[in-house]
Amino acid sequence: MRRLVIAVALLMPLTAFAQDSRADYLKQFDTNGDGKVSEAEYVAYMSRGFQSMDSNGDGILETSELPGGHGKPITLKEYQDNLRHQFHKLDHHHHGYLNAQELTAPPQG
Repeated sequence: MRRLVIAVALLMPLTAFAQDSRADYLKQFDTNGDGKVSEAEYVAYMSRGFQSMDSNGDGILETSELPGGHGKPITLKEYQDNLRHQFHKLDHHHHGYLNAQELTAPPQG
């Protein structure tokens, strides 16, 4: 019993840290501060990666702009359509937004 109490006491700070980390991560997406991430907020935040790779600003990631210089070119619209699809896969409760747990869950196939 004593070992269980010690184990729980040692894990409590890690659990609190994980929760704080999830909440902090959610805040990066949550532009209106309502404590949840809408599809529009998710797409806008995740599109930053595309925009930073699109060195010529033409709305298309050419092969040369892709990591490692490999892959097919992709438009911003195609990229955002993929993000919308991923959003709906993460929205396990189908309530139209992501909470911190859903946002930090590993992607599902």
